[in-house]
Amino acid sequence: MSHPPTPTILLLFLPPSTLCGIDLLSFTTSPRFQGIKSLPPGWHFVFTGATASLSIRHGFWFHVPHASPSDPPTLLVRKWDPQKEELVPETDPAALMRYRANLGTLWREALTPYRQSAAAAAPRKATSAGRGEEVEEYGGAVVEEESADWALLTKHVTSALLGRLTGGGEDETGWGLTSVSCAVEDREEIPGLSSEEVEGVVGGEERELRFLGIDLSRTWREGAVGRERTEGAMDRSWALGEVVRRCQGGEWGGELLGEMEVCFLMVLTVGNYSCLEEWKRVLGLVLTCKKAVREREEWFAEVIGLLRRQLRRCEDVEGGLFDMSEEGGAYLKGLLKGFKRGLQEVFEEGEGEDIKAEMDELEMWLKKEYGWELSDSFVRKGMLELEDGEQVEMEMGELEGEDERGEYAPVVVELS
Repeated sequence: MSHPPTPTILLLFLPPSTLCGIDLLSFTTSPRFQGIKSLPPGWHFVFTGATASLSIRHGFWFHVPHASPSDPPTLLVRKWDPQKEELVPETDPAALMRYRANLGTLWREALTPYRQSAAAAAPRKATSAGRGEEVEEYGGAVVEEESADWALLTKHVTSALLGRLTGGGEDETGWGLTSVSCAVEDREEIPGLSSEEVEGVVGGEERELRFLGIDLSRTWREGAVGRERTEGAMDRSWALGEVVRRCQGGEWGGELLGEMEVCFLMVLTVGNYSCLEEWKRVLGLVLTCKKAVREREEWFAEVIGLLRRQLRRCEDVEGGLFDMSEEGGAYLKGLLKGFKRGLQEVFEEGEGEDIKAEMDELEMWLKKEYGWELSDSFVRKGMLELEDGEQVEMEMGELEGEDERGEYAPVVVELS
C-alpha cells in the first residue's frame, strides 16, 4: 500500500559512515541514505560530522509548518559539500523541481522515517561509531539515540531568536552554527581557540554567536552605590528584568527560555563550548533572583521544569554531558541550593506551591541519580567515636562556603 509523501528533508551525497543527526537522534549513514521523511511540525536541528568523533560538527535549524491536506508537503534539500565537509542548501531551481517531481520514488526507497521503532522490518545489528555500542539499523541508518520530548525542549524557540543568535536574520538557510561557533564574550575562554584558527576551520565564513548580553559581574543599575549595589549583587532580579526588556517582544521571559533551550541543545548535539557558557550564565542569572520569583512564580516554575528535562538528557552523551560529581557539579549545585533557600525566604507557608513542587521534583531526581542533597539539614559539628572507644569532636569544613563560616564568614570593614 502506497502512502503520500510527508514533510521531508533530503540530505544528498553524504559519504557512507558520516555522522548525521536530527534533533536527539544520531546515526551513521549508509550508501542508500538520502534523507529523512515524516517530519512532524515544529523546530528541528540537523547536524553532521565527517566522523563520529574528532571532527567539527556543523548543524542548522529549520521549521516544518502545520499544513493542510491540500498543501504540498514541505521539502527541504541540502547537499554535501566535500570542501567544507558540511551540508549546504541546494539553490539550483531546476534541481529543486526535479527532486520534488521524484519525491514519491525517493520517499518509498531512500528515506528514513523521522522516528525509528522496534517495529521496523528486518533490523540488523551494527556498531555505533559514537559510543561503540551495538544498535539496530533500519532503513539505511544506524540509530544511536532517540527521544520523544524534543518538542518540550524547543517550546520557546522562535525564528527571531535563531536569527539573532546565529546572525542569519529571517533567512532560514542562515540559521546554522558549528562546534566552534563563538560569541565575543567567550572567545578568550576557549582553550587553544584563536579567531584565526576558527576562520581556518570553517573557511572564514563562521558567524559570530550573538547572545543576550548577560553580564553577571554587574547586576545593578548604572550609577547605583551602597546598599542598592549590594542588593543588586545578592538578588539579580533587576538584571533579569533588564535582560527581558532587551528581548524582541513575545511573552515575558520567553526569549530567555528559548536561549536556554537552544544553548543546551547545541552543547548536546554539536558540543559548542560558547553555548555551554551562555547556558551557565542564564542559570547564574535566573537562580539568584528573589524578588522576581514572587512576581513571576509561574515563569520560574517553568524554568525549573525545563532544567529538569534538560538534565535528564545529559546521559545521552557518552560519559555524561556534564560532570555531576560533588566537585564537578559544584556550580550548579550551589545555584540550586541558594535558590531553594531563597524560596524559603520569599514565600510563607502555603505560598509558592507551584515553584516549590517543581523544585521538589528536581531535588528528588538529583538525589536519586547523583546523590545530591540540596537541603541544609546537615550535622556540622558533633562527637565521633573511634575504634578504641575514644570520642573526639569533629566539624565539617566542606560546607563553610555555603554557610558563610570560617574563612567565608562576612567581615565588617571600617572605611576611613
